[in-house]
Amino acid sequence: MALTYQQLLTAIPLVLRAGNVPNIVGDAGIGKSALVEDVARQMSAQLYTTVVSLSEKGDLAIPVPPLTSDSFVETKNYGRLANVQYGYAETLIRIIQFAEEHPGQPIIWFLDEFNRGSQAVQSELMNLVLQRRINSLQLPAQVKMIIAENPDSTMAGFNDREYDVAIGDAAINDRTVRLVMATSTTEWLEWARHRQPAINALVIKYLDSHPDRLMMVANSPESDLEPTPRAWERVSKNLDELQKLPRETQEQLAGDLFSGDLGATVGESFAQFFLAQGRELTLEAVQTTADGQRQFKTADEAVKVELLREWLNQPGDYSLDTDQGAAVFLKLLRSISADGQVAVAKSVGEAGLPLLTAMYRQATSAPAGAVARLYQELARAASQGERRG
Repeated sequence: MALTYQQLLTAIPLVLRAGNVPNIVGDAGIGKSALVEDVARQMSAQLYTTVVSLSEKGDLAIPVPPLTSDSFVETKNYGRLANVQYGYAETLIRIIQFAEEHPGQPIIWFLDEFNRGSQAVQSELMNLVLQRRINSLQLPAQVKMIIAENPDSTMAGFNDREYDVAIGDAAINDRTVRLVMATSTTEWLEWARHRQPAINALVIKYLDSHPDRLMMVANSPESDLEPTPRAWERVSKNLDELQKLPRETQEQLAGDLFSGDLGATVGESFAQFFLAQGRELTLEAVQTTADGQRQFKTADEAVKVELLREWLNQPGDYSLDTDQGAAVFLKLLRSISADGQVAVAKSVGEAGLPLLTAMYRQATSAPAGAVARLYQELARAASQGERRG
């Protein structure tokens, strides 16, 4: 089970009001940090963030010698602190000072990438999270703790994850509320449309057509980069700048630029989508022009399949029961993936008996013709799909 961004905006304040510590678990780039920022705004809370993976043992409570009198901060209610200007110590001092200056305002201390810190760092944080205490220092009551973790293979539902994490103490699991974060493309697109500065309209348009590509988890060494919500934000900013350049430069850069955030497969697909704007591929162009057929071969796989499906019930000179239409269709069908061919063959069957009957009649009357060859190719793809199913 997992909760979407909007659901977590309700769940996290609920857990905090109950006096518990939320532990947000989600893949890198899914939006955990942005979520906590929104929770803080919603609660009118002051937010402080510590990235645990960047911290070293001793950052929290061991000062760096030698210290002078200027290195200590006296507080009215919370004791004497050593200000060492880095790590938790500096953040903790700012939290204590803010609490004294604003005693009625909630404070959220967000410990991000908690399980990517070393075992020693995690151990140092145990009393902070579980007992709200660091040595003799007690955290102010208005300070609420939130931690976030990347999933690891020991967590239920994440046995395929390969993040470089340090397995946490069982006490953390027992004393915190694990909230698994899931992506919702519908929610993300709604946010993207109203965000300021806005997400580029082409990113929104692409994800409207390919909602499964907002977040894809890399499970093999061959795919070390995959799209995430955070990656799409970077793509949007890069696209804003790319659109200011000449067309020739756009064509040279788009594929590598987007693949650097989204991985090769989705990056190339989005680059083709971007470069096709203003000269969208039409069924008529594919049927009747060499340029249209060249564009078809470099188009996104989903676009190819959709165009061939659109073709199925088209009457006229390029109907599939004519040699002219069947010859072009067969050439294009062979240029798509095996899975795409199976999908098109299935759609031919769903198109109804009249199309199949007309093709069969033409194929039997001209066994060496293009219609007969196409009929055989579709039958082969359909048979392959049945064996897979």
